[in-house]
Amino acid sequence: MAYQPPPQYGNAQGYPSAPAFGYDQGAPQPNYGQGQPGGFSQPGGFGQPVGYDTYGQGGPAQPPPIPVMPRPMAHTNFTDYPPEGGAAGMGASFSDKAIRRAFIRKVYLILTAQLFVTLGFIALFIFVEPIKNWVRTDGLWFYIVAYVTFLVTYIALVCCPSVRRKSPGNFICLTIFTLAFSYLVATISSFHNTNIVLLAVGITAAVCVSISIFAIQTKIDFTMCSGCLFVLLMVLIFCGFACSITFYVWGYNRIMDCVYAGLGALVFALFLVYDTQMIVGGKKHELSPEEYISGALQLYMDVVMIFLMLLSLMGKSN
Repeated sequence: MAYQPPPQYGNAQGYPSAPAFGYDQGAPQPNYGQGQPGGFSQPGGFGQPVGYDTYGQGGPAQPPPIPVMPRPMAHTNFTDYPPEGGAAGMGASFSDKAIRRAFIRKVYLILTAQLFVTLGFIALFIFVEPIKNWVRTDGLWFYIVAYVTFLVTYIALVCCPSVRRKSPGNFICLTIFTLAFSYLVATISSFHNTNIVLLAVGITAAVCVSISIFAIQTKIDFTMCSGCLFVLLMVLIFCGFACSITFYVWGYNRIMDCVYAGLGALVFALFLVYDTQMIVGGKKHELSPEEYISGALQLYMDVVMIFLMLLSLMGKSN
């Protein structure tokens, strides 16, 4: 018996005819194409250098230490950008860019205010002789109060999302933190020659602007290098411990302290690149728009720590 081919779809008995155009694909699934939140933590802390050369009259032989603090947590979003083309895609892309621009503007406005407060404290402590002499002698007890205040507010901002996200409590806490830390930085600066402090401020400004431009323009994604930065931070911490032990056992070692300050400046410069890309966005990891306090805090700490490391390095080499 000869083989009979199967009947065509349209000729089959009892079956509906084929539709004239396209099959329904079904409704889109909820949350399709949206990025899923995620993140990573960045624990650790900053090492503590061992002291500065004494300048001027009066005061102890060594200034107060640079504050020790944990590294801020990195609150990130993993973003799947909408496809280009089409009205819906263009609208979503425009909305994302507008939100990101507003976030960047808010972060850098807060950062500018923080830096101006710190510069004001430094200028007051190095140019006004009565204040300079007081903070280096009788005013050192207030350094301890400022140190404790700094630690409490810093830990609250880093570890408590409800504190740093709810206004106006987040701004109040950040203001107290900035005032306390500015006092610490200005007290350390008062132990150095005024010209050295001004030179360190200028170099820090030039370095930070250059690093920020590089971080924005480069195609290298530093947000994926958090593991390497963590290792460098651990090396810096243990070097700080080694410098402290060397100082208390064998006395001040100028070479070791200069090496530590140079390493610290390099590490915090890399952190500045990392944090800038986290804020600007467009990389694998980025800060959520509601984390503007965290973004300003990270940038502020990077800039000030670069200044302190350069001040330590220049003060030791002079």
